[in-house]
Amino acid sequence: MKKVSSKLILFSGIIALASCSKERSPVTAWEYNNEKNGGFEVVPYEEQETGPGLVLVEGGTFTMGRAEQDVTYDWNAIPKRVSVSSFYMDQTEVRNLDYLEYIHWTTKVFGANFFDVIKKALPDTLVWRDKMSYNEPYVEYYLRHPAYRDYPVVGVNWLQASDFCAWRTDRVNEFILIREGILDHNPNPSEGDYFNTEEYLSGQWKGTVVSPIPAMDANGGTRLVRVEDGIFLPKYRLPTEAEWEYAAYGLIGNTVGERITDRRLYPWNGHGTRNPDEKFLGQMLANYQRSNGDMMGNAGALNDAGDITTPVYSYWPNDYGLYNMAGNVSEWVMDVYRPLSAEDKSDFRPFRGNVFQTQLRDPANDNQIIIEDTIRYDMDSNIVSLPGQVRWRDVSITIADDNLDERRNYKYADNINYQDGDYQTQTKELSGATWADNNTSPSTTGKPESFGMYNASSQPDGKDAGPDNTSMINDKAHVFKGGSWKDRAYWMVPGTRRFLDQRQSTAWIGFRCAMTRVGSPVGLGSK
Repeated sequence: MKKVSSKLILFSGIIALASCSKERSPVTAWEYNNEKNGGFEVVPYEEQETGPGLVLVEGGTFTMGRAEQDVTYDWNAIPKRVSVSSFYMDQTEVRNLDYLEYIHWTTKVFGANFFDVIKKALPDTLVWRDKMSYNEPYVEYYLRHPAYRDYPVVGVNWLQASDFCAWRTDRVNEFILIREGILDHNPNPSEGDYFNTEEYLSGQWKGTVVSPIPAMDANGGTRLVRVEDGIFLPKYRLPTEAEWEYAAYGLIGNTVGERITDRRLYPWNGHGTRNPDEKFLGQMLANYQRSNGDMMGNAGALNDAGDITTPVYSYWPNDYGLYNMAGNVSEWVMDVYRPLSAEDKSDFRPFRGNVFQTQLRDPANDNQIIIEDTIRYDMDSNIVSLPGQVRWRDVSITIADDNLDERRNYKYADNINYQDGDYQTQTKELSGATWADNNTSPSTTGKPESFGMYNASSQPDGKDAGPDNTSMINDKAHVFKGGSWKDRAYWMVPGTRRFLDQRQSTAWIGFRCAMTRVGSPVGLGSK
């Protein structure tokens, strides 16, 4: 893990610094970090620490969408110019070894009392089965055998990939606090005291703090680390579709001044899939299926040297230093799929899938944030939260504290269907009238009624509609990007897009994590 030069804020020296500090507020003239002035703290900070496994992807503008012939005639990737903020992305796909670490930790913490948590985390190794192929060895060995430890994990659905990102956030932030001497290392955490970032920030974490931060106020005492200290990293998450596509192209390598000299079809220059460099002439640039039945070429001269997936550091990285942004495995992104998203999304940080939430508080206990004490399930028996996690709720127009009636930028919690499937855009005929004519008011749950165009993800009785009763395009269909080991070169074009239900997985879809970049888009040394 890269450490910034400020050593991640030397908390132990804050008081000493305060005694000689002359920095004052430019608006009130009072000194910062002075307990005699009320104790308002301003900690030293330079820039965001780079989390393990991540590389910085400097943002910018690019043309998102179709760059190749629309051979499927879906017209679902209309070109559109957008801007993407700088962010961090995993240098490689998440490996089998990484996911086994996640399963090991989950088993250690929840195995004694909450087997459902482990079951939820396990990849579906049966995705390798094919009715007309002998793939049983992959079912048994691909995930766990050390020969495949550096290969990308597959059989992971969108929900599992998102859970992995949340787990990784907590483990990295826990490591940072232990490294800085703030927390005591607990090698055997349980469901009652494992580290959770949100629970810690709420002040209700039950673990051991060995070196709390001196409080800078007249009352003295100590305090916990806060967001304002800048020590916690932002959440690991799946990249948005726009972020993934922008990072895959790596156009920073073709940029001179403000001019992109060559637009790319793939994550590399040129229209071919072999390396034109004399030193590596003719070698394959990615792992994909070249033609019918040709997964890897001839013996003695294998073209991509991968019958299925290959190790995550195979081939050449693009100009951001990212490996396998074409081929190997396709990758989950955050976005909910709609065919015409390009027409609806914003041109700055475009994304479809927002469900706005707020932390659930207990009005009977000084509005204290509520922490789960057991597993909570939804109506479909899916786990939605674990012991030790902060409980969240959707904002609602019926709750006065949410002030949705006064907001101009949004009115409902669930905006997945906005402009494409919400009640304003329903066209389904119902007894001679449109569905919208019969559903002209929002529901009391804070989400507009939506049971027409895509049949949404639930029925009016509140039960899950299920895959047999909904359109394939619904609120549970998520985008995945890029080609895989069993795809033709067409799908390696970053502008192509496909979708799959968030509860399903395949032997050719994996994922990598991303992280928001806070502050300057270019970091230290920026103009």
